[in-house]
Amino acid sequence: MTERQGDERARDALIEETAGAYRPDRRGQVGSLAAWHDLDEAGRIEAFRRAGENCRLEAATHPDRRSSTVAAVLNRIAGRR
Repeated sequence: MTERQGDERARDALIEETAGAYRPDRRGQVGSLAAWHDLDEAGRIEAFRRAGENCRLEAATHPDRRSSTVAAVLNRIAGRR
């Protein structure tokens, strides 16, 4: 593996981590991931694109066409966790 390939793999891993649904909960506050801060602007844009794609795929498998993000927001509005 070349250094460039290693850099591309590391960048892709940061993008995938950022695009995922996991966000640390810090005492009721949603936190950000360190990976987000390690990406440049182009990487953050790619992470945003992949996150949207993930949500669309997830919603396509749900009976009500809702993503887990939508379900979490609706639960918070209703006062559930």
